Amino acid sequence: MPRAPSRHDHFPRFDAERRAGLRRAAADAAAVWRAADSAPGGLVAAMDALADAPADVAVERLLPWLDDIGWLRARLDAALALLAADPFARPPLRPVGQGGGAGGLILAERGAIRLTLQLTPFAPAKSPPAPAASLVFVPGRATYRVLAAGGALLCPYRVAVGAGEAAGGFTAAAAATCRAGPPRPLVEGAILHLDTARQGFTLAAARGDVLLLELAVQPPSPLPVRSYDVASGRLVHVSASRRGASFRGVALTLLRQLGRTDAAPLFAAETQAGDFAARWHAMRELVALNPAAAHPLLAAMAARDPHAEVRRAAAATLALFPPSGETGRKGGGGPGPCTSPAPSAPYRRDDAPPCRA
Repeated sequence: MPRAPSRHDHFPRFDAERRAGLRRAAADAAAVWRAADSAPGGLVAAMDALADAPADVAVERLLPWLDDIGWLRARLDAALALLAADPFARPPLRPVGQGGGAGGLILAERGAIRLTLQLTPFAPAKSPPAPAASLVFVPGRATYRVLAAGGALLCPYRVAVGAGEAAGGFTAAAAATCRAGPPRPLVEGAILHLDTARQGFTLAAARGDVLLLELAVQPPSPLPVRSYDVASGRLVHVSASRRGASFRGVALTLLRQLGRTDAAPLFAAETQAGDFAARWHAMRELVALNPAAAHPLLAAMAARDPHAEVRRAAAATLALFPPSGETGRKGGGGPGPCTSPAPSAPYRRDDAPPCRA
């Protein structure tokens, strides 16, 4: 059968001059925006000046970029002009999300501060879309300006976090459940302020596109990122809130899937991380990758880890090891699952009461 035509068939692969022009146009636009952002009073300059400020202070001082969005309109007009001149232009804006679903553009990002334009496109369907399955709470602050409400309902959620938990004493066993509040109409032009460690929302019943301008400040925190099942309100997952630990966790998972047993020292180093969720993630991956290398570290974790739930999970995993200290597949590693997977006690809580509105 003949191959279906694609828009990529028209890309100027053999027109070097045109491709060079596309690159120059994008580079020129990026240079203009970069100069404006870095100048005194510019967006990035303001973000840099607030690098060490508390999250609520940083949000308050950056609100002018949400109040007056003339700069954003000008930037989007410039991006559209590039595309009008050549449909294969690539405006210097970083996309996030996936095609066909919720996504957007990262407008500026410096350290823990990010300004994002978020679009939830409306797609008529024969049946209502399924509600969000989970809701994530990230330590920090966020403010949203509603640019287009789309007739949507805002469904708020809240989860209690005690002072001791915020200071590093969080445990899955004692974690509160999330609670849903009454839905209310999303109002165009409204400003929404959230303590994102404790507050979140979903959108429902939209009749058009929803466009939000989000300013988020998420500094490193001893409180982990927590994911809750929306239907029940139960805590279902915990992960490290520090960005570096999160990136390293993703890298370790990839190394384990690739069967890189030679990388075991990297896993071992991360089992000493400051975030308890990062330590346990590294240990679980190391058990799956190289059980023999994991065994002594797992024994030490079961005996001395400062987090009680990590100690218990390590002890439970240690009990799966035969006296020889080896378990799982022979040779370790590889893309398949470990035959004796480490339990995920610090990550899941299946006995929590349901969420109550």
